Amino acid sequence: MVEVVRQRPMSILHPYTVEVCVARDGSEACLSLNPPKAYCAQNGAVREVRLELAFSRYETYEDRIREAYRPKGLLALTTAAREYVRVL
Repeated sequence: MVEVVRQRPMSILHPYTVEVCVARDGSEACLSLNPPKAYCAQNGAVREVRLELAFSRYETYEDRIREAYRPKGLLALTTAAREYVRVL
C-alpha cells in the first residue's frame, strides 16, 4: 500500500488529515490521505476508492471506546453492509 501512495503526487500532508479505517471482519484496510479518496488494500491488492463513511455508534474494545462507521451513498449499496472501525 505504501508503494501505491508513493506513486501519487501529493502535497505536504497535515497529520490530522490522514485517517485509517479497518473493516470489522479484517478483510480490508483503508488509508485516506485527502478525503473522500482512499486507498484500500484487500487480499494483497490495492485500489483507489471514494470512501464516504457515516458515524454508526460507539463500542467498547479492550477497555477503550472506539467509533464504528458505515458506508453512505452509493458505496453502501455496493458493499455487503460492511462496517469500518477508525484507527486512532
